[in-house]
Amino acid sequence: MRLLRSTDLALRVLMRLAVAGESTPTTREVAVGMDVPYTHLAKVVAELQHMGLLAARRGRGGGLTLTEQGRTASVGAVVRSFEGDGDVVDCEGPTPCPLNSACRLRGALRRAQEAFFASLDPITVADIVAEPTGALLLGISRGPSGSV
Repeated sequence: MRLLRSTDLALRVLMRLAVAGESTPTTREVAVGMDVPYTHLAKVVAELQHMGLLAARRGRGGGLTLTEQGRTASVGAVVRSFEGDGDVVDCEGPTPCPLNSACRLRGALRRAQEAFFASLDPITVADIVAEPTGALLLGISRGPSGSV
């Protein structure tokens, strides 16, 4: 299974903010630091804000901060939210699979997908930035001036 780009970005934004401390980077600063298009990251940030996982303040002194709900969020729940609940394969697409009525593969793939999500459910954002990851994230999050 391959995660959508938006899912990957959502997890990386949460990780970045989890180690930000008192720093409140802007969406643009995070986009530059992650080397991703601002417009794409802005959509991901908006969804994370809607989910209550981060807070975004505009204007002078504004920026992004991780909420307590974001710190304790289940990685599985975040992945489910961004990936959606669709099947791994599209059996009903424009050219429906002829095996659809008697296929056992679809159910097996669905169970595998649920097992994947279930394995991520007990892991929180705080867990994935614990040492040694947190220190490494801090190192790569610093801009040219040395600030996070």
